[in-house]
Amino acid sequence: MSDTSTFRDALARLARGHEVKLWLCRAEGRRWDFLWSVGAERLEPAELVVSDTEFAVFGENVTPELGGLVREEFVRFRSSAATRKETDLLGERQVPAGALYGIHTVRALENFPLSGRPVHVLLVHAFGAVKLACVRANRALGIWRNDTAKADAIEQACREMMEGRFDGQVLVDALQGGAGTSTNMNVNEVLANRALAILGEPLGNYARVSPHDDLNRHQSTNDTFPTALRVAAVKSLRELEEELVVLQEAFQAKEQEFAGVVKVGRTEMQDAVLITLGREMGAYAEAFARDRWRVFKSEERLRTVNLGGTAVGTGMGAPRSYIFGVVDHLRDITGIGLGRAENLVEATQNADAFVEVSGTMKACAANLIKVTNDLRLLSSGPEAGLNEIDLPERQAGSTIMPGKVNPVIPEAVAQAAMMVFGYDAVISHAASAGNLELNQFMPLIASALLDELELLHNACRILRLHCVTGIRANVERCSRFVESTTATVTALVEELGYERAEALVKESAATGKSLRQLAEEKCGIPARRFDELVSPEAVNRLGSREEPRSRGGEGAGEEQA
Repeated sequence: MSDTSTFRDALARLARGHEVKLWLCRAEGRRWDFLWSVGAERLEPAELVVSDTEFAVFGENVTPELGGLVREEFVRFRSSAATRKETDLLGERQVPAGALYGIHTVRALENFPLSGRPVHVLLVHAFGAVKLACVRANRALGIWRNDTAKADAIEQACREMMEGRFDGQVLVDALQGGAGTSTNMNVNEVLANRALAILGEPLGNYARVSPHDDLNRHQSTNDTFPTALRVAAVKSLRELEEELVVLQEAFQAKEQEFAGVVKVGRTEMQDAVLITLGREMGAYAEAFARDRWRVFKSEERLRTVNLGGTAVGTGMGAPRSYIFGVVDHLRDITGIGLGRAENLVEATQNADAFVEVSGTMKACAANLIKVTNDLRLLSSGPEAGLNEIDLPERQAGSTIMPGKVNPVIPEAVAQAAMMVFGYDAVISHAASAGNLELNQFMPLIASALLDELELLHNACRILRLHCVTGIRANVERCSRFVESTTATVTALVEELGYERAEALVKESAATGKSLRQLAEEKCGIPARRFDELVSPEAVNRLGSREEPRSRGGEGAGEEQA
């Protein structure tokens, strides 16, 4: 067994000052056996950080930056143990003996220590599907007809990648030069070595299963990477759509719950007219309903793929039957209605579809910011603000002000939405910066798009679970504002006319008397009629029940009320 004590010390140093837990496990068949932990007493459910065929590190509360450092230490730990030698165009490198990745991945780790985050796991899973489609298309051509064991092993490896078994083996940084070549080769190496392990061959025996000649056969990074990104983005869009649906439904439930709560509506931050709290919640629900529809329609922009176009869209190096068949296999594997682009050259050059999809995400982010700002304002106070609603209390708000509870969920959601604005700008810049037959910034587009989709999904989820479902109306507070505000007078305009209603407002401000009292004293409007005019039924009604009676200047000779 490899000596892991030095590695443990290294992880302990990295974890110092962080509320993080790390576990080292060793492979035993198809399960991981716990060896030791940092920051925890026992093994708990956690996310995979990095792995090879022998060891895996799992973690809890691991930030992207810390995860990158853990992966660097893992590679150093495994390299200090047994290694294997691999060669490429530029020379030799030592690769950890148990690693499924190979020399190209090692060079990429050396060259691109940028974000500290590996490529998104959804992209890795989608790559597994793309590679499986390519394998099946090649098998249909008779490739490996004399070595079905190899083909079966490669297919099994691809399926396992789709299931997420190799997330800890695809280590290259999300930001990388080469238009995604490092990601493609990391995937190819992992799949080739996994196939070798299935066949009982030593890792790195590329004469038996080659990352290039077998896993990259009739392919290029320039058609597999964008296709994998589209598949990953479609799956992420569907998850976001599901979350938007339940967020919409949560606001619709509040619309029904608060239908009878009359309150002051405000325009330009000033008292305006009466509305109900239910109608405000219904407006939020409708905004997210539009977002759901836009997200649903966005999938159409991603279903056209350039798989089969190879390097520049001409299909160079790929048989015509492969080009016409590979997308059909991918459609069957993913269950997504994918189609081959009519113009593969154009589809390889341009990335504007990702800009369009990102623009839809920005619209969703704009709604999230607007709605969460409204929720914060409506709950402000509690004593010196509006305080028309109470948000669920999630945590103590201050280290110096006792008893303060802040609207942390709306604040966090708004920050995530602001990040989406930034991601959208990045995607726009990257898509516009391609040159001639290829956009070399696809890794950046992939990272930003998948991150913004995940951010929006998580933001909608916590807004619903930790905020919207627990909103309570402060009915007494809303009623007090209705009784004391000049906004109520708008409900009297049809009865009195604008000028007489305006006079009531001035007298109310001067005398301190309520509009309800003055309407009866000065205008003869009974209290019962006043209450009818400001009732939930009247406020919720679309327009007036009947044509307004004539007022001053309208209808000659008629006596004014």
